[in-house]
Amino acid sequence: MSFFARQVEALSEKANIIVNNFFKAKQKNPNSKLTIPQDFQHDFFRLVDQVCLGLMEDKDNFFGYFLFQMSREMRFNLTSPTAVNFQKAKYVIYFNPLLFLGLNLRQMESTIKHEILHIVSGHLIRAKAIKAQYSSLACNLAMDIVVNTYLEHLPPNAVTLERVNSKYSLKLLPFKPFEYYVAEIQGVLDVLEEDEETENNSIEDIETDYNPEKAHDIWEESSDIDEKTLQEFTEKYINNSQKGSLPKYLESIIASLKSNNGELPWNLYLKKLMGTIASDKKKTITRRNRRQPERLDLRGELRSYKAKVAVALDISGSISDGEFNQAMKEVLAILKNYNHEITVIECDCEIRRVYKIRTAKDIKERLNIRGSTRFTPVFEYANKNNFNMLIYFTDGKGEEKLVTKPKGYKTLWVISGNGDKLSLIEPYGAVKKLKNKVIDDEILHLTMSDVKREGFSMNDMEEAHI
Repeated sequence: MSFFARQVEALSEKANIIVNNFFKAKQKNPNSKLTIPQDFQHDFFRLVDQVCLGLMEDKDNFFGYFLFQMSREMRFNLTSPTAVNFQKAKYVIYFNPLLFLGLNLRQMESTIKHEILHIVSGHLIRAKAIKAQYSSLACNLAMDIVVNTYLEHLPPNAVTLERVNSKYSLKLLPFKPFEYYVAEIQGVLDVLEEDEETENNSIEDIETDYNPEKAHDIWEESSDIDEKTLQEFTEKYINNSQKGSLPKYLESIIASLKSNNGELPWNLYLKKLMGTIASDKKKTITRRNRRQPERLDLRGELRSYKAKVAVALDISGSISDGEFNQAMKEVLAILKNYNHEITVIECDCEIRRVYKIRTAKDIKERLNIRGSTRFTPVFEYANKNNFNMLIYFTDGKGEEKLVTKPKGYKTLWVISGNGDKLSLIEPYGAVKKLKNKVIDDEILHLTMSDVKREGFSMNDMEEAHI
């Protein structure tokens, strides 16, 4: 047995003693809390240091240098061997010794790489944009499919494309972003109801089993920080970690992250806004009531997202018909998972036409009117019609102050490619450029020879547009 293996075995025995002592204390006093001895923490993190040094000396030294910059903490209540979040201007990596010490050295390295790949893929930010629309289980499975694609020597219960396809009888395709996977997985979970409340057999402060549904709960504990600042911290970590050549897939992920400049493109921001719109439940006779399944007289419930969306088009502006039609296709694609109603408002200094659409075929040829621009008439109309959201496509040139302020709905300004900025001093909503680069995760397609040469065993990878 190697020296490293003996260290792992000794630490595992100590971890079990800590847990047993906690159980005994619980029997005497139910309010007892888990106490982790300082000497155990010291020895455990010395072991982590050895793993870190090994990564620094490996061809994937990027991960070792990234880990070196992170703070480290220990939690016995994690449902995965490792987890990350952002606290007090630092990324923190957490370890559950009960799960981490059950891995061999290569698996330990992979679970650390797994967390770092979540960070550099921007998943901590991107998950926020859709968490209100999809369940934690669907989100976690989707993101883990993406990052585990790049890794070999995975822990025994790690999420992979093949395992998810097999478990849920899916035919998920490779080379896709996590937004694709989460939508497909959620469709199955809605039928199986596996994303609903699950039984929790764990004891307070102690987790001994892997649970993908809770694997990223700790992200919710991250410091309240804006996306641009978090992006800047992430890029600093990345720059300090690049000490040589990088695998091609990692170069592409980093390039995609940096091209975003810390700002969500307008379409991803729209996804984020849609996730915050209040949802309700609708009754159905095709599903039994979860809480009282034996009561056949009680109807079950299905998710029912209702979105009343206004799309204003400044017909005096510089946005072309092609740009607008393409943008509307993206709006429709984002809203397809909702019960939605879209109203198009054509306007310049006044509202010229209002009509509803369901598909891209319903979009009418723009009126050939080119007057001056005023934003206020659209807000007056929106205030009277109880919209949930207003998306305003314009070149940004109009009045400096709204006469009528928006009431009860969210506003997203999308400035056309030829526009510079919004003339309003107070926009009452987010302002995005139409032609920002979209992080769509279609990076590049590696051949299998590239993969083998880089030392990875994989058949697919996440796409990203740069």
